[in-house]
Amino acid sequence: MSESIQNLSKYDPFADTGEDSELSVEGYIHIRVQQRNGRKTLTTLQGLPADLDQKRLLKAFKKDFACNGNIVEDEEMGHVIQLQGDQRIKIQTFLITEGIATKDKIKIHGF
Repeated sequence: MSESIQNLSKYDPFADTGEDSELSVEGYIHIRVQQRNGRKTLTTLQGLPADLDQKRLLKAFKKDFACNGNIVEDEEMGHVIQLQGDQRIKIQTFLITEGIATKDKIKIHGF
């Protein structure tokens, strides 16, 4: 019975390693949809390059998609564009056709 017991305290799988969370991944544009009440949904867009004029982009979204929207300032995420309705595919095609982003840099989340 003189078997050696392995020391399991060398690696703690639940310890905080200090790695960044998934939400702060740089270089990607995230398009998310949130369910409100009933059939109402809200589409959020974050991770746009800082050199873009977000107010002009929001104005173009509102005109092209026939919806309302606004810009929300978040301390972690920066500027987040919110649009009424499920506009995920429309936003993706708009960003690709205007040359703002490529398809591999856009991540669509939801349903």
